[in-house]
Amino acid sequence: MVINPNALGLDLPPGAMRVQPSLWYANEPAQPNTWARLLPAREASGMHPVLLVNDEDRSLTWDRDLDLDHMSHPDDHDPEEVLASLWDYDMEENEDEEDADTIAPFTAEWPGLAPAGEPVADADATAARVAAELLDAGRLPGARAGLIPVRRGADILTALGWTGACNHADSGLLSTVLRSWEDRFGLRVVALHFDRLDVSVAAPPRTMPEALAVAAEHHAFCPDTVRQGYDTIREYAAEGVLGKQHWTFWWD
Repeated sequence: MVINPNALGLDLPPGAMRVQPSLWYANEPAQPNTWARLLPAREASGMHPVLLVNDEDRSLTWDRDLDLDHMSHPDDHDPEEVLASLWDYDMEENEDEEDADTIAPFTAEWPGLAPAGEPVADADATAARVAAELLDAGRLPGARAGLIPVRRGADILTALGWTGACNHADSGLLSTVLRSWEDRFGLRVVALHFDRLDVSVAAPPRTMPEALAVAAEHHAFCPDTVRQGYDTIREYAAEGVLGKQHWTFWWD
């Protein structure tokens, strides 16, 4: 049974429950403190916070941009098998000499999972800070608060039937990887756009070898972010992963 957060006497923005998919959705745009303000609802109701973003006046619409009928479930997948399969697919699509330079020091063979980061102190505090910084910077236009009934935040994409990465992978596969990043790096899903995902990372890689290993996972998870934003995977590791507590992914 899903509990309506409005009935719990919490300090929430005005909002209401919706069905298909099931979620609580705020009536007004999010403020920098909104993500932190939603945390008590997670403890009280088991619903996880996320900011749902209106990109260029196109808000997520529950009947057009979401698809609950064609999602696999993260319980049915293994994160390393998912990443290895996505890596292999991308390598097959980009099999040429120039690409060998792009992915160096890696080869076409899947390099395996990166090691876990340092012990996570407070992943929720990191998420609240990242959300506030993104809102302050105007990078989440029209964002509204959402609360999603899931066991863990990584499953938000699947529970919503989010289709932002449908040209690459269904959201059940993505949630499988996000679960692993939750466990290894203290990840939290902060915001969903039409075709973009923002996450916070409490324990990011702190050395270049660690960042390269994580960058390989990112490359499998979302090739567009790496290939269309950076010349090489090493450049991406240095500029987009090393010590970064905010990771963003977008699918063309």
